[in-house]
Amino acid sequence: MSKEVQMSIKMESELRDQFMTVAATMQRPAAQIVRDLMRSYIARQEMPNKETIAAIEAVERGEVTTHASTAELYRTLGI
Repeated sequence: MSKEVQMSIKMESELRDQFMTVAATMQRPAAQIVRDLMRSYIARQEMPNKETIAAIEAVERGEVTTHASTAELYRTLGI
């Protein structure tokens, strides 16, 4: 089981107020939304991700119509 820790973030009061209002409107705890945003950000940093790999493989199998240079660019960039 992972241990929960606290984190403090400095931000403009207007941004915080807007965020808290939206969280309350959605009836979701602000902390849960922040955790979801953090997980999403981390997932976007993982290169290549599962979706990118699947797209490259589909192009290589000829299942997707695209320019060959696009697939080669993806391979070159490692995405």
